[in-house]
Amino acid sequence: MNSKKAQVQFFYTVTDEELMLMSSQNPELRFERNADGTLETMPPTGGISGNREAKATAYLLTWVESQDLGEVFSSSTGFRLPNTAVRLPKALRSAQSPDAAFVAKGRLPEGWDEQEDKFINLAPDFVIEIRSKNDSLEKLKAKIEEYIANGVKLGWLIDRQNQQALVYRRDGSITQYPATAILNGEDVVVGFTLPLARLL
Repeated sequence: MNSKKAQVQFFYTVTDEELMLMSSQNPELRFERNADGTLETMPPTGGISGNREAKATAYLLTWVESQDLGEVFSSSTGFRLPNTAVRLPKALRSAQSPDAAFVAKGRLPEGWDEQEDKFINLAPDFVIEIRSKNDSLEKLKAKIEEYIANGVKLGWLIDRQNQQALVYRRDGSITQYPATAILNGEDVVVGFTLPLARLL
């Protein structure tokens, strides 16, 4: 008579400090904690993706600083969302994390710039996510949707493989743009415009 063994699964929630330590000790990997406490990892991006991420951050930073609109963060900044997920714009990312992020002036918690090894406890106002060769489009869509559900007002998903962009808004609308489009920050990053072709 065959008997089936019961399978027991144990889950361990990684703390912010442990996640930060794992990331610093394994720079070749990207870690991110999901809302359910699970971790995801993925390898670093290649040269082209890294270049496009750097451009996205540079274009955004140049505009935001020229207009004194707030702060811009690169792909290595961790944001703790209201649903308890920690999303790390790409250098430490997995399921949902932007390559560039903007937080409007006055929204950042007091003392945020004095805590080098702490995640930022809020959702950005605006995020840019660029699809690299190995990224699943469906996962990236889910990532942006999670950001919007947790307070992000505007998200650009740059889909290099299909030469397009998907723009997500807080009202739930999603607009698809062709490679020839000029994207803009709408009422979130006022005055910011960028030809999509520069990120493809």
